[in-house]
Amino acid sequence: MADSMSEIMNPGAVVRDPEFPNAPQDWTREQATAAAHADGITLTADHWETIKALQGYFARHAKPNVRELHDALEESFHERGGLKLLYGLFPGGPVAQGCRFAGLQPPSGAVDKSFGSVQ
Repeated sequence: MADSMSEIMNPGAVVRDPEFPNAPQDWTREQATAAAHADGITLTADHWETIKALQGYFARHAKPNVRELHDALEESFHERGGLKLLYGLFPGGPVAQGCRFAGLQPPSGAVDKSFGSVQ
């Protein structure tokens, strides 16, 4: 199903990465890699899995709540260390920095230094 007017008017013109079906229309892995590089981070398989999880969450929730998103990430990665793993991967905060790498607008409050990030 088309997600934007551009896709409706030009079917097939938008090519999405098959591994990231919920990515924003204009998002690419190259953009994520460049954003991570600017922050001094080399993206690993765990980073890509987190990016995919964030994009999936945003696809299912029209207006994401930062607390619920934070908790959903904690639950998804619980067996591998949860928030400790996520903050190791995203020192700027798994929600704030992760959303930026995923091409998503972070939920309100995510860039609050007291909650969504540790930098």
